[in-house]
Amino acid sequence: MEKFDSRKYLLTAKLILLKAVNDIYPEWNIVLRNSLNNGVYITVNDRGNVSESELQKIRKRMDELIKKKLPIKKMHFNSEQITKKHLENVREDLRELLETTGIISFFIYELDDYRTYFIEELYEDTSFVDMYEVYSYDEGFIFKTPKEIKGIIQIPRMIDDKKLAKVYKESSKWNDIMNVSCLGSLNRINLEGNIIELIRVNEALHNKKIAKIAEKIIEDKDIKIITIAGPSSSGKTTFSNRLKLQLLASELKPEMISLDDYYLPRYDIPLDEDGKKDFESIAALDTELLNQNLKSLLLGEEVEIPRYDFNTGTRKEIGVPMKLSEDGIIIIEGIHGLNDSLLEGISLSHVSKIYISCLTQLNIDSHNRVKTSMVRKLRRIVRDSISRNFDAEETLEMWDRVRKGESKNIFPYQENADIIFDTSLAYEIGVLKPAVERELIKIRMDSPHYREARKLLRILSYFTIISERYVPDESILKEFIGGSYFYNY
Repeated sequence: MEKFDSRKYLLTAKLILLKAVNDIYPEWNIVLRNSLNNGVYITVNDRGNVSESELQKIRKRMDELIKKKLPIKKMHFNSEQITKKHLENVREDLRELLETTGIISFFIYELDDYRTYFIEELYEDTSFVDMYEVYSYDEGFIFKTPKEIKGIIQIPRMIDDKKLAKVYKESSKWNDIMNVSCLGSLNRINLEGNIIELIRVNEALHNKKIAKIAEKIIEDKDIKIITIAGPSSSGKTTFSNRLKLQLLASELKPEMISLDDYYLPRYDIPLDEDGKKDFESIAALDTELLNQNLKSLLLGEEVEIPRYDFNTGTRKEIGVPMKLSEDGIIIIEGIHGLNDSLLEGISLSHVSKIYISCLTQLNIDSHNRVKTSMVRKLRRIVRDSISRNFDAEETLEMWDRVRKGESKNIFPYQENADIIFDTSLAYEIGVLKPAVERELIKIRMDSPHYREARKLLRILSYFTIISERYVPDESILKEFIGGSYFYNY
């Protein structure tokens, strides 16, 4: 039996799902949307809720397909071949993609008499899929496949990310405002010379949302502390500073604190299971000193905020004096901002927790999603090359450790947030594309990251290039491509 691959498993199960739906409800237009509730949220275009009886028929048909151990045939085409031979038979979202890109490669997969394409590899027959869950949710349904959890292959536990689901709905409305549904429509807007207006609208929507967040905080007079948390390359620095400006415009006086300055001396940093310093653990922070400082600030006392020297791994001898005015408010930025144990000595009535991340991205088409973690990876590759002189290979080398830390220290707490902000920009991959490609093509064939680099390059080939000169200086994207007002390179 081939080694378990959760991504390959998910995509193979999706093909079986799509085939089952096509057999029973051929008129349905299935759209694979966002990761949600430890699964994938799926809707049916031009239709209301999906009933339990309908899902039961789909499950039954999927089980039949799996039991038959049907072969999955893989065929390789490029977009020119498909356009010449099959364009009249493809979905509208795929048609638009084919008409707005150069010659790109496709993996066409055939299961029985059903064909569709995926941008990644699938298993060779249906027998590899023996676990899945499908259940009704909101206006569609959740589709779950197994993951390897602590060495055991199992379906992830049931959760309900209600706050994230709300963000996804808002994102769909934003896309409607910008008149983009999938990548093909974005490419068309770009090719027709209308991308500047889309960028301005997208950035205006960000500004409007940040202003609303500031208004919500100001309305609650008890709030004196704002914590901002999110995974790597979410845009925390830019968001924090833009929120600060909104609060200043409302005549509040924000004070900024970074959790990085509360690291313990390097020799006291705890070790992870691999025996390496775990800087992403909350145990690596001096939370006792943080709480002492915050209590004193809330009482109107002056305190000395530490400054951490990452070169020496110790605090600098002299910190920065800080005193909170009567109309002051504290903004704390760091990955543990949603963890209740961070501020154990502070009443939650004084705290507003904000979770930010790159939460959504345009689908390539209705059956192929762009993982938001991939978008953050692209952001990180570009920023690392600019600010740290890291090449793409170094960024990819550390990425799995970064993701592991996020899964342990950030994602379990995201529903603790009072406010969630999606830092994604519909147009950003087109802007990131040239810089990422320059870095990825440097990775040699003998590198352990060569296959990943090739996969990313293939996905980038679907996107048309968007000039970075159209991106406003205050944009979150500028934090990654350079030229930001708020980021120290």
